[in-house]
Amino acid sequence: MYKKMFEIRRFEEKVFELYAQNLVPGTIHLYAGEEAIAVGVCSNLRKDDYITSTHRGHGHCIAKGAELKRIMAEILGKKTGYCKGKGGSMHIADFNVGMLGATAVVGAGLPIAVGAGLSIKLRGTDNVVACFFGDGASNQGTFHEAINMAAIWKLPVIFVCENNVYAMGTRQSTVMLVENIADRAIAYGIPGVAVDGNNVLTVYEAAQKAVERARTGQGPTLIECKTYRHKGHSRIDPAKYRPKEEVEEWLRKDPIKRFKEKLLQPNTLLETEIRQIEKEVLTKIEEAVKFAIESPHPFAEEALEDVYA
Repeated sequence: MYKKMFEIRRFEEKVFELYAQNLVPGTIHLYAGEEAIAVGVCSNLRKDDYITSTHRGHGHCIAKGAELKRIMAEILGKKTGYCKGKGGSMHIADFNVGMLGATAVVGAGLPIAVGAGLSIKLRGTDNVVACFFGDGASNQGTFHEAINMAAIWKLPVIFVCENNVYAMGTRQSTVMLVENIADRAIAYGIPGVAVDGNNVLTVYEAAQKAVERARTGQGPTLIECKTYRHKGHSRIDPAKYRPKEEVEEWLRKDPIKRFKEKLLQPNTLLETEIRQIEKEVLTKIEEAVKFAIESPHPFAEEALEDVYA
């Protein structure tokens, strides 16, 4: 779990660097600061389980087992990327590991997750779907429609709200009166729980219960993970709307730092073992960058390939 969290953080930092070098087309939305959520949830999932993601989806891809090389190549718009360089940062998918796709449209992953959940029920398998979305998406109609449908049909979907306080630059408390988004679960007759999204073990335990419930045909759960993105909404957002004291307070609750301190307690991991994990991750990321930079761009005429009409 530490390895995956560290992998996501260093991957995002490297993407941030590459963007500054004008190697990334479009914009990027970094997952740094929220690693405990993707890792805590996906550590409970099998390879044949599914997830749906958001515009801030690099971390979800990595936590579910997608290849760093192909993620990086897609972000750089290269032919060797998961979508052959046509999707970019916000549209990565890898069906081989159950990653049904990220989407740039806020709240769009919710009905897709319900569709996957219905497919599981119709096929009679015991797979589950984890649906990641932000606090802003919880005010979209898709949120209410998707959870209601999943609830009445008892679909195996775990709805995971990554509440990072701000939907772009809009503070959550200014657009909803409920303190916890998880409290909305009662309206649909399903369990709702709010947890510390910067504690990977707390997220893991909440997801474990939700996954078990889903696998045994008891229906969906809404998990709200309270967290904080380290950067602005996107690469070009300086995030000046966030008070300095608030940012400093959340940075002290860095999920990787907290988990590392716990792992270094007696009888868990040694400092040398932690350093070895980090060294392996850094090597892997540099290999991914090299692969992506050396990969070719798609040809213009390939824009008309792989489309339905």
